[in-house]
Amino acid sequence: MSICHSVIPEKNEDTGEIFYNSSSPDESALVNGAKFLGAEFIDRTEDNSIIIKLHKEKLKFKLLYLFEFNSERKRMSVIIKDKDKNIRLITKGADMVIFNRIKKNEKK
Repeated sequence: MSICHSVIPEKNEDTGEIFYNSSSPDESALVNGAKFLGAEFIDRTEDNSIIIKLHKEKLKFKLLYLFEFNSERKRMSVIIKDKDKNIRLITKGADMVIFNRIKKNEKK
């Protein structure tokens, strides 16, 4: 949740505390929840990188593509690259849309 969103962080220069602005209260709640659990969204840089602090370690992910949420897809996705050059797709959305796309690992 600290990576797949359209939240904009704002830093209070006096306290250093980060506040999140979003057009969706749900997104703000999810990003704040991730922060509470130790995955704090810090910044989105000019070079399209996402910086998070995961249990005191800063991690940088290159945002390669953003699939915005819309009412037809009922989900949002991002494609990112980590420091080890692993490319990942992260998706969030309506539970029934996500559940329908999960394939169970079936043993034959």
